[in-house]
Amino acid sequence: MKKILLVFLLSLALMISLQTRTFSISEPTQDSNELKLQDMLLLMLTPYIEKDLNNYYYSKITKDFSPHVTPWKIQVIKTKRVNDFRGFQLQITFDIEPTDGGQWIPVGKDRMTYEISFGPEVKLITHTHLKTYKYPPE
Repeated sequence: MKKILLVFLLSLALMISLQTRTFSISEPTQDSNELKLQDMLLLMLTPYIEKDLNNYYYSKITKDFSPHVTPWKIQVIKTKRVNDFRGFQLQITFDIEPTDGGQWIPVGKDRMTYEISFGPEVKLITHTHLKTYKYPPE
């Protein structure tokens, strides 16, 4: 009887801890200053991202269209300061799913790291093409 009670309590504790982790990873449900600043940054970087994706996709993936980037298809993976606290040389890494721009069909997935510094200067540091999605025939 004690073993059954112990197994029940352990499984209950495990379920509670898994549920807590699931909720902490979820998307934001309300606006915040941090989210507004992140969205502003994505809007400012979108032209750079599209230019770099176009250079990559046009020659390697497709010649039919230029890939388009929508801010809601960009996920910030990592940010860091290159030169310590309050240094104004920063790196930001994104996972991006560019689309065809017409029907908003994702055409691939990429991970890109940009360095942003005083000036402002925006420079692509790394671009890793993670996946090519099959584009549906017309």
